[in-house]
Amino acid sequence: MTGAQGREATPTDAAEPLLLAGARLPGSEALVDVHLAGGAVAAIVPAGGAAPGATSVARRVVLDGRYLVPGLYDRHVHFSQWAMVSRRLDLAGAESAAAVAALVAASVDRGEPEVIGFGYRDGLWPEPASRAVLDAVSGDVPVVLVAADLHACWVNSAAARRHGVDEAAGASGVLREDDCFRLVRELDDVADAVLDGWVADAAARAAARGVVGVTDYEMRWNRDDWARRAAGGIRSLRVSFGVYTQHLDRAIAEGLCTGDVVPGSDGLVTVGGYKVITDGSLNTRTAWCFDPYPGLTGDEAYGLATVPLDELVPLMRRADAAGITPAVHAIGDRANAAVLDAFEAVGCRGSIEHAQLLRHEDVARFTRLGVVASVQPEHAMDDRDVAERYWAGRTDRAFMLAELVAAGVELALGSDAPVAPLDPWIAISAAVGRTRDGREPWHPEQSIEARAALAASTGGRGASVAVGGPADLAVVELDPFAASVDELRRMPVALTLLAGRPTHSTIE
Repeated sequence: MTGAQGREATPTDAAEPLLLAGARLPGSEALVDVHLAGGAVAAIVPAGGAAPGATSVARRVVLDGRYLVPGLYDRHVHFSQWAMVSRRLDLAGAESAAAVAALVAASVDRGEPEVIGFGYRDGLWPEPASRAVLDAVSGDVPVVLVAADLHACWVNSAAARRHGVDEAAGASGVLREDDCFRLVRELDDVADAVLDGWVADAAARAAARGVVGVTDYEMRWNRDDWARRAAGGIRSLRVSFGVYTQHLDRAIAEGLCTGDVVPGSDGLVTVGGYKVITDGSLNTRTAWCFDPYPGLTGDEAYGLATVPLDELVPLMRRADAAGITPAVHAIGDRANAAVLDAFEAVGCRGSIEHAQLLRHEDVARFTRLGVVASVQPEHAMDDRDVAERYWAGRTDRAFMLAELVAAGVELALGSDAPVAPLDPWIAISAAVGRTRDGREPWHPEQSIEARAALAASTGGRGASVAVGGPADLAVVELDPFAASVDELRRMPVALTLLAGRPTHSTIE
């Protein structure tokens, strides 16, 4: 990885020389042979041609006209939470508090000693969440339900007592922002061996979708976790890990700098950016906006500024001075404007994570300040109806991908998994089509071309495989530049290579 994503490092177990025979590059029908050596792309020549200076090839994989693209990166994940999701009660389809309560009741009836759920979205529910609704179906069984946006938790009385949040949860049983984050960190306190097993499974699933790298913003001291995993055999991903404010002093004291390779990780784990969360989210109605949320009153009607500018600037300045690049969460238009103010005050580069609602006049500031827009396009598909209710009249400024690209802003796409699936093809499809499930495209004027979406999903390597680049590659069955929106979402991946080493293959 390069820049804010980490300097390139080749694992020491990079594969022996490899020939990918009969490949196609996106946008072309011509067949080429791609020679890999030393963990890099050594040559691209017409099929059957000799590579300049090529030595004998130890291995040969026939691609039969499949398409070769750079390996995919997800620039924003919460990997441990993503790994845990399949072990939690799935609330994604629940359309009311009563529907959630029914799912909880079924878990309690099965004798579950504790119910941990994930994925509810209450922004359009006909009735609000309440502690009483959960208490009525759970009794003394603790229940903790994490919202799909990770910015709220809904608990019953037994869980509120167990976790010491009885007063904070109140009658609604809902914890927001920092109160929620603290509770989620307690839920994440799983034995290393158990969690690493789940992470290994999730990493294999990611490789099966062509993923070679992630930026992990888990809210824990992730350096040691990923170094341990790399040493223990989880070797299918490059990982850049984020540092939060609670760990900033430690990171600086230990001399960590963005891009540094973590010793013992064999080049797979690098130091990422300094993650700071400055507002909330749309579904929780805490994204900080210039306009109030319908139905809300008081100071919080505009959302929450969780880190005010006079605190944000010194924090960013301190991280930047230590060589840790800021990666700042901002969703509402007021939060994004304030974070751009902070980047200008500090005079550093970095990224805004999410950049969901923007003012038109702020788009050019991304370019001028050299700030990366790290966006999760599938959120637009999840949030379109909620946005039309709570950001009514402003949704033309939501997920402004086309305007950002036209302004020359560096775009980096991701999932925010588990908020959306860790699958860059889903993000690419959403960015290109602005649609899902057969619905009419949502603000199609902000769609971008497949080439731009793919380029924003490869960790800064663009949309094309290049000689001299790392042999972090994916082989797919369809031309991504010609595939339909639905085909992009389901893109079949035949082979994934990390430094020339297969991490996933369906090719016999």
